[in-house]
Amino acid sequence: MSERVGFFTDTSVCIGCKACEVACKEWNDVPDDGFVFRATSYDNTGGLGASTWRHVAFIEDFTERGDRWLMSSDVCKHCTHAACLDVCPTGALFRTEFDTVVVQADVCNGCGYCVPACPYGVIDRREDDGRAWKCTLCYDRLRDGLEPACAKACPTDSIQFGPLEELRERAAERLATLHEAGVAEARLYGERPDDGVGGDGAFFLLLDEPEVYGLPPDPVVTTRDLPSMWLWAGAAAVSMAAACFGAFARGPRR
Repeated sequence: MSERVGFFTDTSVCIGCKACEVACKEWNDVPDDGFVFRATSYDNTGGLGASTWRHVAFIEDFTERGDRWLMSSDVCKHCTHAACLDVCPTGALFRTEFDTVVVQADVCNGCGYCVPACPYGVIDRREDDGRAWKCTLCYDRLRDGLEPACAKACPTDSIQFGPLEELRERAAERLATLHEAGVAEARLYGERPDDGVGGDGAFFLLLDEPEVYGLPPDPVVTTRDLPSMWLWAGAAAVSMAAACFGAFARGPRR
């Protein structure tokens, strides 16, 4: 396996230009989102989905702290412990040599098991064909030694691509710089290998709590309890079989 690569998204320098969204759609031939005017924000895409693999969120924060816009380019997290992989019955989801998670559309049967399994609500099915789609971290570009289209297009280097360990070091340095500059609320999200999903292949520097950005504060791989569930189910089945055998072994009552 090649060295693990991923994304570090520094939201403190995101300008909301959506160049990453456009580059992602153009390179991956992702269809449009319907051109729906939501009338709630400058965010015209709304959230990640089968036809939005990169989503630039505009968080309009008008509170006693003052008026501000928080902008963040969200994407599939390419979890270390990916529940979508665990539940896929066809092998459509697989882990690449770069330790990223990719859907093979020609193998997907549209069962949708992966959709509720994702703790981040990233993966989704398209209405026209029922198959699941999400960010591939531009797997085809990685195989040719190129960086993903979104990172290539980002004008401020808010989206940074590279070896995951190097990105974590870079993120820690950036966080320290912001704290020294008085940005006490800055924090990293998804960078810890000991979190509920084993760390994310795409992690973030945020300027507020994860919930403000629509991210779960403590994500956990949704299949973590499957082994114990199967163990209890097996034990229950054995107990039931033993009870039935005992009932028949005693013979009919006289």
